[in-house]
Amino acid sequence: MLQKLVISNYALIDDLEISFSKGLNILTGETGAGKSIILGALSLILGQRAESRYFFNQQKKCVIEGTFLINEFHLKSFFEENDLDHEAETILRREITADGKSRAFVNDTPVNLTILKQLGEKLIDIHSQHATLEINDPEFQLLVVDSVAGHSVSLNDYRSKFKAYKKNTSKLQQLIADSDMAKADLDYYQFQFNELEKAKLDPEEQEKLEAELYTLSNAEDIKRSLVAACHLVQEGETSALLQLREATHHLSSLEKFNPEIAELHERLKSTVIELKDIASEIENIEQRTHTDEAKAAEVNERLSVIYTLQKKHRAGTITELLRLHDDLSEKIQQAVHGDEEIEKLQKQIAAEKKELEQLASQLSANRIKAIPQIEKHVVQALSEMGMGNSALKIELSPIPLGTYGSDHVRFLFSANKGHALAEMSKVASGGELSRLMLAIKSLIASHTALPTIIFDEIDAGVSGEVANKVGIIMERLAQNLQVISITHLPQIASKGDSHYFVYKDDASATTYTRIKQLSEQERVVEIAKMLSGDKPGDSALQNARELLSLQ
Repeated sequence: MLQKLVISNYALIDDLEISFSKGLNILTGETGAGKSIILGALSLILGQRAESRYFFNQQKKCVIEGTFLINEFHLKSFFEENDLDHEAETILRREITADGKSRAFVNDTPVNLTILKQLGEKLIDIHSQHATLEINDPEFQLLVVDSVAGHSVSLNDYRSKFKAYKKNTSKLQQLIADSDMAKADLDYYQFQFNELEKAKLDPEEQEKLEAELYTLSNAEDIKRSLVAACHLVQEGETSALLQLREATHHLSSLEKFNPEIAELHERLKSTVIELKDIASEIENIEQRTHTDEAKAAEVNERLSVIYTLQKKHRAGTITELLRLHDDLSEKIQQAVHGDEEIEKLQKQIAAEKKELEQLASQLSANRIKAIPQIEKHVVQALSEMGMGNSALKIELSPIPLGTYGSDHVRFLFSANKGHALAEMSKVASGGELSRLMLAIKSLIASHTALPTIIFDEIDAGVSGEVANKVGIIMERLAQNLQVISITHLPQIASKGDSHYFVYKDDASATTYTRIKQLSEQERVVEIAKMLSGDKPGDSALQNARELLSLQ
């Protein structure tokens, strides 16, 4: 249930805090006082899109925070699925800045609006005059039947399996399309595959071959330079080694005079050894380097094969060619063996469909059993609300397997004796639809664990004894869940367990929306005003007391 609502910087509200109670909570006030503003603020923490033009102060952010008691409503799995902390007292918060940026939180964990909306739908059902339109929605009508049928576990099992079934049917269609394409292109794929297979590509060979060809193509220049280097290091009359040896000889005769010279002498001897080793390596490379036209032609030919394949397949590397080789192999396998996989999946889908048909049949049976109970309850509730000549018939007709089974539901209604049953939108007035929806919601509430329902002036078009009966239905509804009703009718207002009065405070230069919970005496005055106007007389006050005594 909604325990507390805090609103900051929204429309005519600077700061407002409301604590709601269990049972039936009544909100009253003059038109334009701000009752709908409070409802609008609440809708923001239920995931509705926000507009900064509704800000009280454009320089500050808008913050809406709702505290909910949720322990009794089996929401732990939802919190676990969305990686949220499940708390008995859960806080939903929405922050919106003047530039339209929005942030949402559940127990201080940031969430996106989709999650906020999904959670909000599990916590509060807002029902307004305009919401009566959903009564004509087949999905809503099916929800009503399913709520009374009480087969949520079976329905969730069916929906989960139907989702897997649809996924497999899509996969089958794709497999068939891919297989047909692969078969059509099999010869082409096989030719390309054979060409790549015959090339026996190695991912590292291109770089090695290119380096080898460069060496073979420049062998004479390389050999000439190596010979010159070797001559300068050790073979010439002024070779580096010859000069270093002479320098070593000079230092050896001086090392006894200075320890530093001795150290330099040792380092120079090491340099001579290193240089001799370098000269030997140069000589070895020079001897291995030779012109080999036949080998160069062989390397050139191999590189030509690689370059041709790369150009043909628009590949930059051998690795890309090998990847293409694997892709072609997979397509060939699909063309050759694709029918086997298709046949296997077809058998799986057939088994899944058979199981779904059995589950859908059981759902249909449950719905058929629930329908008389719904019809009886709704007609009885409508009779209590002054619509004693009403009739409701719920039709189920078979359809192909869908998200909710194999049933199409249709509610047919008549508000007057002797009139044919028809779709509700065609035969019911606004006031009749409101009472019809109230009857249906009261039925749903007795079968589902919905924490809170809000009625926003759905009592339009009713008055007198009918309004009193509507109030009794709300009162009865509030025994199973928290009800918040925004109303202009004293008969309904008198039924509340808690009564809140919304008003405009224009004592200062700025108008504010305020709210206060009424005491017992204040309720008498407020209901008397609803009965007779701003200055109620003794009879109106007495009438108000009588209404309140009906609780």
